[in-house]
Amino acid sequence: MADDKELELDKPAKNKKIIIIAAVVAVLALAGGAAFFFLGGDSVSEAELEAALDTADPAVVAAQVEEAAAAEAGTALYVPMPRPFRFNVPGASRDRFVEIRVQLLVRGADNEETAKKHVPLLESTLLGVFSQANADDLSTSAGKTSLKQKSLAEVQKIMMDIAGNKIIEQVLFTGFVMQ
Repeated sequence: MADDKELELDKPAKNKKIIIIAAVVAVLALAGGAAFFFLGGDSVSEAELEAALDTADPAVVAAQVEEAAAAEAGTALYVPMPRPFRFNVPGASRDRFVEIRVQLLVRGADNEETAKKHVPLLESTLLGVFSQANADDLSTSAGKTSLKQKSLAEVQKIMMDIAGNKIIEQVLFTGFVMQ
């Protein structure tokens, strides 16, 4: 009977060890998979993969993944539109005059050159989006944010058609005046 009690006491200790071992194996497997995925699959050297597998700290793995993604994404560059957009928009009480200065956020020198090459097309697209706005919406922060999102969607769509890639990451309003 004493042996039965000892066996019952050992079962929880063995279960805890199994759970801990399984958790460590799962963390290492996730770290290896994340390193493989984010470092580009075929471009991962064996040394990098072993280093990622040896690192059991998820914070270190996350930092390595972020560094690799940032390096792959490229440097943030800003493409200014050569002149501000000036247009009239209808309002509830009266028409308003609006002037918006715009810059486009792109990643990498190749995307910057492509965006600069297509500035007239981008200006035309943005002016089309801006001219559909109304003064009541543009007087609120939510309305300006909505206009930015619509502008981004349209310029990404047009760049996808022309260059086969979205290229533009954000449309930034660097100046906004409404009278």
